[in-house]
Amino acid sequence: MPNIKSAKKRVKVTEAKTLNNRTFKTALKTSVKKFEAAIAAGDKAAAEAAYKEAVKKVDKAAAKNLIHKSAAARKKSQFTLKLNAMA
Repeated sequence: MPNIKSAKKRVKVTEAKTLNNRTFKTALKTSVKKFEAAIAAGDKAAAEAAYKEAVKKVDKAAAKNLIHKSAAARKKSQFTLKLNAMA
């Protein structure tokens, strides 16, 4: 446990940021799973709506440096290929 005041603050700030990041990553994974489920079900309308949500979450995660920008681009590309393959 830190003794210095600034170190104590950094511990608190780090815990808060870790919680926010974990929450956002969980929401990202959930939106991706919803997209995958819509694709598996063959529901084009639901897949398109889930696609928009998943891409938005991936973009935000990349902007916040939660995932690498190349990983975000790769995920979006994979989503697009899966959506286009439904047609």
